[in-house]
This record gives sequence, structure tokens and C-alpha cells, in this order.
Amino acid sequence: MITKVETSSWNQDTEYVSLLQKNQSNDLPNLSVKLLERRITLMTATAIMNAIHSACVEEKKLTIASYNVHSFNLSMQLPWFYEFQQSANITRCDGVGILKALQWMGNDFPLQYRVSGTAFVPKLLEYGNQNSFSFFLLGSTPKYLEEAMQRVKQKYPELKIAGHDGYFDKKNTEQNQAIVEQINQFKPNILLVGMGMPTQEKWIQEYRRELEVNVIMPCGAIIDRLAGVVAECPPWISNSGLEWLYRLISEPRRLGGRYLIGNPAFMLQIALAKSLGISDLRVSKM
Repeated sequence: MITKVETSSWNQDTEYVSLLQKNQSNDLPNLSVKLLERRITLMTATAIMNAIHSACVEEKKLTIASYNVHSFNLSMQLPWFYEFQQSANITRCDGVGILKALQWMGNDFPLQYRVSGTAFVPKLLEYGNQNSFSFFLLGSTPKYLEEAMQRVKQKYPELKIAGHDGYFDKKNTEQNQAIVEQINQFKPNILLVGMGMPTQEKWIQEYRRELEVNVIMPCGAIIDRLAGVVAECPPWISNSGLEWLYRLISEPRRLGGRYLIGNPAFMLQIALAKSLGISDLRVSKM
């Protein structure tokens, strides 16, 4: 199979193209790969961290979405979710399943391009602690949010952090505006939205233009993980592509449908694309 390499055109903001080029990892190039017309940004954790740093110090606005099997499936089912993913400045690869699909399509990319939010956010908090960046956590229950913030403050004492739980009426304009105002009054560099897919993406899509922050990043159950109520998957399991099985065993009720139905559905989509000859990946240097 022939892989097409194109000039990057994934982001309409040319300032961000130059920003990402400037902060490219010395080891691996920043790439944009289209899989069934879904744009996946292949960047190492270091390259993403550098882009975040530049956005914060240069007072720019950066949205970082992610692609794993679940979000890929959602992008096929929900047109608005697809549009959100396409509009993000970075759509990091958050799952080995995506790399496996790219490999099956004929491109074998290094594992360093997989940037798990579970592993990345603690490193981001540590980096923020060292560089005086401020954070706002939006999501989880009031109890778990408070526990997460206390733990973060203990571990990163120089970090400026605030938050709000995710138990509010997403359809209530007044409640949502009040939260936006609370975030803007705090003026965080980085906003982590942990309300689960696709609720968190819908909220970001609705209010990101009003948010006075540098970096917006949906992050699933990361607040619960920071609170210590969700067990961490051992790296050797995660890197082998079996984190889904670990999660399924840990939370069968909540994740049964996502993995037992979602994973085969994803594999079927990729298999159909390959059988129909829709397997010509477009790879762009950024």
C-alpha cells in the first residue's frame, strides 16, 4: 500500500502549525494521520507538553482532544462529536488500539506516539508545578473532586488549582454560565474537563469560545484517578494493548458495553474499510 505524505492542512490556525513545528520532539516528527477521515495527531508526550507550554506563555488557546477506540466509535455515531474532534488543535493518540489499526492499514508507528491521558496528566501537573501554571478541574463528584484537589496540593505544593464538580444541569444556561464565570475569574492556564465521553466534549464545544484559558483538555475519569478511587492500570498491560480488558474486569457494569460491543464494532469498521480498498492512509508532517 502506498502512503500519501502531504503538506499539513489539518488546522486552519497557521500560528499553531508553526507553534507545533517549533516544539517538535527531537526524536520523532509530529504527524497528522487520517484514518477513515478521522484526523489523529501523532505527537510524543514531550512534544505535546512543549505545545502546552508555548500556549501558556504566549497566551494562545489550545484544545487537546483524543482518539481511542471509544472516541473513534463516537465520531462515527455522532456528527457533532466528529466535528469537535476535527476542530481540536491536537487529537492525541490515546489508545494502542488506534496504533494497531494504523498498523493493519500498513503503517507501523512507534509506541511513543501513544499518549495516555492517565499517564500524561500527572506529568502535566508536575510540569505545571515547576513552571507556575494554574489548573482548573471540572468534573467528578464533589467528594472525589475535593479529594483529588487535596492530593494534588499535597504532591505539588506550588501548583495553583481550583475546581468544580460535574454534577450540574448541563441544560441549565444559568448554571453553566456561572461555572464559566468561575473559571474565568480564576483564569487558569489549563482546564481539565473530566465528565466522561461525550458529555465533556459537548460541554467544551458549547462554551470554549467563552472560556478565558490557554489549554482545554477533556480527560475522562482522570479526576477520580487523582482522588485515588480508580485503580491505575500497570504499564506493561497498557502498553500491550490490553488496558481495555483490565478496565473491563475492574468496572464490568460501566464499561461492558463500551468494550464488549465497541471493540468488535471498531474492528469491523477497519476490516470493512480494508476489504473495500479504503485503506490508503494520508500522513502529513506538521
